[in-house]
Amino acid sequence: MKSFFDPDLIARTYRDPLAVAVLLVDLLPILAVLVFGWGATPLVALYWLENLVIGVFTVLRMVATLAANVANLFAVLFIIPFFTLHYGMFCFGHGVFIQALATSGSTSGTPDMSGLVNWAMQSGQGMAWFVAAIIFINLALYGADYLMKGEFRDTNPMVEMFAPYGRIVTLHVAILLGAVLAITANEPLWGVVFLIFLRVVFGLIVSAMRQRKLDRASQAHAKEFPSAA
Repeated sequence: MKSFFDPDLIARTYRDPLAVAVLLVDLLPILAVLVFGWGATPLVALYWLENLVIGVFTVLRMVATLAANVANLFAVLFIIPFFTLHYGMFCFGHGVFIQALATSGSTSGTPDMSGLVNWAMQSGQGMAWFVAAIIFINLALYGADYLMKGEFRDTNPMVEMFAPYGRIVTLHVAILLGAVLAITANEPLWGVVFLIFLRVVFGLIVSAMRQRKLDRASQAHAKEFPSAA
């Protein structure tokens, strides 16, 4: 963990405008708190919606592997439906828990995914704009790193299928623990700030990991084409 906060690595990371854009998107919830008066409930709902966005881009990443190797077609045809079902159930269970926690179990009827998405989108004023920002930054990363830098050539559908689980489990276990404290304590400001802090720190680590990956790719290129370096 300490290595992710190495000053030199952080400096290299935030020379990249895309990394800066990621940080700004991670900090946007502060605006939601100050301008729209968000508490813990819409914040956690936003982070849950982010999971769905990540799932969509995971599917797009799997599809893109076909451009590198058409033999991935059979894997893609099997893995995408399986991932959609499995990841969807994971997110659904997570969403049901969040909604029950936020409403103290007072919602009526049997929950469904569309109902959970509708509830999350309406949980905080201006939610659509913050979700749009998350979609935009994921699209930028997908285009700049995965497609333009050719990352899709060095992976396969199976690797991509498992990629989002470690991220969302690590982040959202921490966020849910913070949310339980914040929501049950009547959503004090410190609880909301703590949730945003967790997300920003996690984003910093993810950006540092991305920079390390870019550094390795640059070093490999320099070894392969020393004259160009």
